[in-house]
Amino acid sequence: MIPFNKPYLSGRETRYIEEAVRMGKISGDGAFTKRCHAFFEQQLGFHKTLLTTSGTAALEMAALLLNIQPGDEVIIPSFTFVSTANAFVLRGAKVVFADSTLENPNLDVDQLEALITPRTRAIVPVHYAGIACDMDAIMRLARKHHLLVVEDAAHAIDSYYKGQPLGQIGHLAAFSFHETKNIISGEGGLLAINQAEFARRAEIIWEKGTNRSAFFRGEVDKYTWVDIGSSFLPSDIIAAFLYAQLENLQDIQQRRKHLWTEYATQLAPLRAQSIGLPTLPDYATNNGHLFYLVCRNLQERTALIAHLRACNVLAVFHYQPLHLSPYYQAQHDGRTLPWAEHYADCLVRLPLFYELEASQQAMIIEEVNTFYSSIV
Repeated sequence: MIPFNKPYLSGRETRYIEEAVRMGKISGDGAFTKRCHAFFEQQLGFHKTLLTTSGTAALEMAALLLNIQPGDEVIIPSFTFVSTANAFVLRGAKVVFADSTLENPNLDVDQLEALITPRTRAIVPVHYAGIACDMDAIMRLARKHHLLVVEDAAHAIDSYYKGQPLGQIGHLAAFSFHETKNIISGEGGLLAINQAEFARRAEIIWEKGTNRSAFFRGEVDKYTWVDIGSSFLPSDIIAAFLYAQLENLQDIQQRRKHLWTEYATQLAPLRAQSIGLPTLPDYATNNGHLFYLVCRNLQERTALIAHLRACNVLAVFHYQPLHLSPYYQAQHDGRTLPWAEHYADCLVRLPLFYELEASQQAMIIEEVNTFYSSIV
């Protein structure tokens, strides 16, 4: 069976883990955590970064930093992972769902302003498949209505909007290093802080609501509880694994983008049969995170997945629309979100991982084409 995903070891992960253990400090904020922070701040230009235990934790930190309160409203796409919503619902916010677009699963910027009310506090765009949302339009709306923007960049490491790294544009951003992402640490995430006024409080929230980091820098003579917070920082063992991946970011990305481009090139003729493929707006780049097809209906997608499985290829669908979820459906305002539902029913992701062999990818492409030639 060709899996959908396979975690990739770049070479130094276990060596760095052993090194972290030998240093005698494997709790959070150790030497490898600091190396990772330096990489993101120096290589990608974020004002300040904090490793977290997951992308979910980074989003939860963002909700705390924004002082989200019960009754506040936060606009997010319906076609996203539950963590995007949960982070704000946990603070008592009402989540207002935006639909996706015809072109791709990203939120429809044209409908955003109609969703803004006096209670709206934030917009959370999700860069699906590492393809940028229209951030200029989103930031213009945010400035006009005095809103904050949190980029859910879980898919978007090493992807760009008009030459600017995703995650660097909004006030805050959350990345994921889950084993299904381009750069991994098993579980893990990152909060990127782009506004200086959030930096000190973010560090306090990260350290359980204490000024512990300031104490270790010698800025205070003792540390104490000064704000709300939680234990968001990961073990330095996780950071050691992650740092080995970051050292090989260019190589990993080159391979993943090659595989993505091969899928896009070889499957392009399917557009003539009204099969959707990823589209890149002129302001966006591709980071090789995932490659998907959009089938014409649910029955077709089910049959395609079954056909590939019979050929020992594991292809998978993706999110279910959050506005129809058992937990939140009754709290949704009743609007139909047809494109979110369409992608939930019709989108299928093909295997894409560093060690996917050329012969394996060629077979997957051949079987997808075989399937569609049989139903013309």
